[in-house]
Amino acid sequence: MTGTPANGSPVDSAPAKLGTRRSTMATSQSRMVADAITERTGRAIELELITSFGDVTKAHLTQLGGTGVFVNALRDRLLEGTIDFAVHSLKDLPTTPADGLVLAAVPERDDPRDALCARDGLKFADLPPGAVIGTGSPRRVAQLALLRPDLTYVPIRGNAETRLGKVTSGELDAVVLAYAGLGRVGRAEDATDVFEPEQMLPAPGQGALAVECPAERLEGDLAYLASVDHAATRVAVVAERTVLAELEAGCAAPVGAYAQYDAETSRLHLRAAVVATNGSSAVRRERGVELESVADLAAATALGRDLARQMIDEGADRIVAEAFAERDTP
Repeated sequence: MTGTPANGSPVDSAPAKLGTRRSTMATSQSRMVADAITERTGRAIELELITSFGDVTKAHLTQLGGTGVFVNALRDRLLEGTIDFAVHSLKDLPTTPADGLVLAAVPERDDPRDALCARDGLKFADLPPGAVIGTGSPRRVAQLALLRPDLTYVPIRGNAETRLGKVTSGELDAVVLAYAGLGRVGRAEDATDVFEPEQMLPAPGQGALAVECPAERLEGDLAYLASVDHAATRVAVVAERTVLAELEAGCAAPVGAYAQYDAETSRLHLRAAVVATNGSSAVRRERGVELESVADLAAATALGRDLARQMIDEGADRIVAEAFAERDTP
C-alpha cells in the first residue's frame, strides 16, 4: 500500500528505519532529520536505537583513536539490512568511505563553534589561573593552551549532561562542548562563552550531520534522502574533511578546519590549523577557490588537498605524529 505526499511522490506505508545511537543528542538530531524528510517527502520514519562501542567503553577517545568508535555499530546494521539509513555527527565519521555505503545527504549545518560552560557564568578570559577545564578533544586542548597556557586541561568522557554536571558539582571549573550539540539537547543557555573560528577552529564537519545508506539503494527506494541534502554545507565539509584525510589524522587529532561558501562570489574559503597538544607549536593556513557551482565537489576536494599539502610542507604532519605518539604512550 502506498500514499501520496504533498509533492506527489508515492510513499510506502511502512515506516523507514533510521539507525541512531541511544544518547539524547543522537536521538534528538536523528529526529530532526527524520522530521525534515517526512515534511519534505511525506515518508514515515521510525528511529532504531543502537548502542555503539564508543557509548559503552570507559576509555578516553584519545586512547581509542576516536575514528569509527561511534559509527561502526550503525554501519554494521546498514550492511546487514536491518536499518535503512543512519544519522551520524559528521565529525565522528571516518574520512575513508565504508565499502557498500554512501554519504546520502549532509543537512544544513548548525552553528559550528565551540562553547565554554563555566561556573558562575565566567567567560574564558575571566577564568582564574589554574582553573580546571574538561574536554575530550585534543584539538580543543591544543588551541585552548595557545590562548590560555595558565589553565589546566583534563580529559573527560560522557554525554553533554554528564559533562555539564561536573561543573555544577564543582569537580571542574568549566567544560568545552560543541555549541550545536548544546542546542540539540536544550542546554544552549549553559554556554557562558562562545569561541569564534578566529580563536579556535572547529573540528572538520562540526555542527553538521551525515546521512549514510547502502550505496545500491541511493538511486532507488532511498532517493528521497536527497531531500535533506544542503549543497553549501556539503561542499564546505568536503574541503574540511579532505584536510583531515591528507594529514592522515582522525577525529582525535589536534586538527581544526572550517570552510565557508559565499553564494555571491561562488568562492569557497577554507581555514585549517594543526596545533601541538601542549600549545607549543602550530601551523595555520587558509586559502580560497572559485567554484563552478555550489555542487563543485572536485574543486572543494582539491582545495582541501592543496592546503593540507602546504601545511605538511611546513611540519603539520610532524605535529600530528607527535600527538599520536603522546596518545599511545602508557
